Amino acid sequence: MAQTVRFVLDDAATAGLAELRARPAARGIAVPSTPAAVTVAAATMIPAAAQEVLAAELRLLVLPSIWLATLATVAGRPDEVVLAAVVDAELLAVHAAVHDALAGRVRGPVAAYLPGAWLPHCVLATNRPVEAFATLHPVVPVRARITDVIVENGTVVIDRP
Repeated sequence: MAQTVRFVLDDAATAGLAELRARPAARGIAVPSTPAAVTVAAATMIPAAAQEVLAAELRLLVLPSIWLATLATVAGRPDEVVLAAVVDAELLAVHAAVHDALAGRVRGPVAAYLPGAWLPHCVLATNRPVEAFATLHPVVPVRARITDVIVENGTVVIDRP
């Protein structure tokens, strides 16, 4: 199983995404049990030394807000329905900085999260995509502020006030 680097979202955005997930869940459609977050990198192993370099890099950057606005599916995971982000230069720059910091320091990077392939999103439903989409449409966009960056094991790489 891969380790991930994730953007943790502010409480209001997390609550808004939980409300969206509640709609398909009320119809018996599976939804993630963990709070919504945006995965920015994944690898089979992200060693502590790589996490330290990543933390140092992220302390220098202003983390952008994310505008989650597009109801979609993701290639390779046809059963998932996601709320995808509007991609802008700021978000792509931070994503590239994450990968620059991790380059050569992780084992087995996952291609779907590399620059040029990444689709920033939060998963809303994990099965019955046609029904989930119908339940979620129309969707109200969610503006999310990044509050923390964590590695999947729960290690806080950087904590933002």
